[in-house]
Amino acid sequence: MKQLKEKIITEGKVISDTVLKIDSFLNHQLDPFFLKEIGDEFARRFRDQGVTKILTVEASGIAVGLMTGIALNVPVLFAKKKQATTLDQHYFSSTIYSFTKKESVEIFVSKAYLGPEDKVLIIDDFLARGEALRGMLDIVLQANAALVGVGIVVEKAFQHGGEKLRAEGIRIESLARIASLKDGKVEFLD
Repeated sequence: MKQLKEKIITEGKVISDTVLKIDSFLNHQLDPFFLKEIGDEFARRFRDQGVTKILTVEASGIAVGLMTGIALNVPVLFAKKKQATTLDQHYFSSTIYSFTKKESVEIFVSKAYLGPEDKVLIIDDFLARGEALRGMLDIVLQANAALVGVGIVVEKAFQHGGEKLRAEGIRIESLARIASLKDGKVEFLD
């Protein structure tokens, strides 16, 4: 997606060889008009898959998931990173490790909102090593739901998470694939 690559170049900040900060439009401050374009693009790519539900994880995936849900006219479900007292004992859970935050966190999804009748599109902001994605995939499997694919805003291809998941037969559509962040410079794969 050309506009996304341009925004990454003009507004993104390379923090290290593995960390790209895009807080000005995606991960802290949100550009709703640009996020609408991203949601429309994911909808275009997955419209023919019969998606009934979008799954993401809080917090950065919610805005993109919501815009995609609007474009596809389907509900958006987000995995919570803390077990709410209102979430009773009827939930799916999985553990994910965040290399950015250097911690493991358990994620939760109520069984009331995900089941075998669902065709799930997972949406997330970043894909690096694939830990968050594996946690969401685990929840889809626990629910006996069908995975139709994964939409990723920015894939750090040099960390190989996407490569490994694609080798397992998972359809992943990334809007921007980064080959390198070395020397403070963003180099795209496509």
